[in-house]
Amino acid sequence: MAPNKLPKDWKIVISSDIMDIRDGTHNTPKYVNENGIPLITSKNLKGNAIDFNKVSFISNDDHLEISKRSKVESGDILFAMIGTIGNPAIIKGDANFSIKNVGLFKKNVSIILPQFFVNFLRSSFFEKQLNERKLLKGTTQRFIPLGNLRKIEIPLPPLETQQAIVSKIEELFSELDQGIVDLKTAQQQLKTYRQSVLKWAFEGKLTNENVNDGELPKGWEMVTIENVANKITDGEHFRPPTQSDGIVFLSAKDVRDNGVSFDEPLYISEETANKALQRCNPQIGDILIVSRGATVGRMCIVNTNRTFCLLGSVILIKVNNKINNLFLNYILKSPIANQKMITVSGATAQQAIYLRDIKKIEIPLPPIKEQYVIVQEIESRLSVADKMEENITQSLQQAEALIQSILKKAFSGQLL
Repeated sequence: MAPNKLPKDWKIVISSDIMDIRDGTHNTPKYVNENGIPLITSKNLKGNAIDFNKVSFISNDDHLEISKRSKVESGDILFAMIGTIGNPAIIKGDANFSIKNVGLFKKNVSIILPQFFVNFLRSSFFEKQLNERKLLKGTTQRFIPLGNLRKIEIPLPPLETQQAIVSKIEELFSELDQGIVDLKTAQQQLKTYRQSVLKWAFEGKLTNENVNDGELPKGWEMVTIENVANKITDGEHFRPPTQSDGIVFLSAKDVRDNGVSFDEPLYISEETANKALQRCNPQIGDILIVSRGATVGRMCIVNTNRTFCLLGSVILIKVNNKINNLFLNYILKSPIANQKMITVSGATAQQAIYLRDIKKIEIPLPPIKEQYVIVQEIESRLSVADKMEENITQSLQQAEALIQSILKKAFSGQLL
């Protein structure tokens, strides 16, 4: 809800009373090549700006048709209506694009300044309103209907006060925003560093001197994954009947980076489980790989002695004595093998890794003693990166808390 005890010259208004609020097309136009018109969806709104890096394109005719309903102009505000709700962005300059799954607040600068409204949409007051008034819908994927965008309650001061608040926020945010940019840049650099560590490791550069690019160190060989595994299989191809208790039955959603999760398990009968375990029997130390779905390629090492069964969306690898399981886990996460898995999984929305393909993926294999040394070198470097990541995350949380503190004062009339 909107804040209480506002200054006397402020008032609470309903968004649709002061702005024309629309949304983009409800249909999926036919996509064309990059010579077409960009179609901006909710996923293209990031960090209160439009990201044009991964957009689809539509024909000019479709663009003109969509524009009849939702023409975007300079000064308007876009708002992600599905998935990650929010990320409001003010349009600056020409807007030669169409929108889908995006809210459109048409500017009305005689009543409310665009930047003032965007700051409100970023505030905890607005987030609290979404939750308390139950403006969000959906379960697996949250969204806000157009009708609810038109019901937003806004604390509105006179224009002169709005401008003063915007100026004060910009002053307070200037250094803060740059600090956040620097922290996120450092986060990205750490991600790159982690991948570099894995790349160096499996080129032999962490344990050997003077290794030429493209050459294997002495004693190394290229092998397929099936050469270093006692078993490569997957879970049940048909989902068995579930019940309120019994043997745990896990799927792709339960494979996490740090191990399997039992937070949201399904259960199957002991009889059904015994049949499933004959073919696919995960044990501590085994490697699990998500073979399809949104998290295809995610993997972990089984970190529990607890008995559980798997759905067919998860591949199981049991290593033999030629390879260390941690070594294989890291190599599968490295750019060398990860790119191979992406290639075999296909480029469509329905990416999938098949047993026949993963068995044939080639990896570099050093002697077993060197594998242990490589794992130690990797973990030593990655632990430092993890600590830095933890500090960056903490700093970002502190920055966000400070932002919300400033916005809270702004929209309760206490900032000036």
